[in-house]
Amino acid sequence: MVPLSSYIMLSLILFSIGVFGILTTRNMIRILMGVEILLNSANLNFIAFSRYMGDITGNVFVLFTIIIAAAEAAVGLAIVMMIYRNYLTLNVGKIKEMRW
Repeated sequence: MVPLSSYIMLSLILFSIGVFGILTTRNMIRILMGVEILLNSANLNFIAFSRYMGDITGNVFVLFTIIIAAAEAAVGLAIVMMIYRNYLTLNVGKIKEMRW
């Protein structure tokens, strides 16, 4: 059986990759990918502690988190597509104002 510390270490690595991806890039798609990696690292923690404690509550919470992450990805990609149509760029630094 894999110890709990291995799951926590993997989750920490994923979290660090997500934060690094969000802070160092200016592309909106990469920022959304970084957010998804952050959510997956949190889900990994929930699953690990749920398994460690022998409780199913963490698994249920992860199921709801995955559903919310899917909705967030769909809405986020729709917003990115509309921004690209209006500004012809996905660079966050080049977009000065949001207009309808």
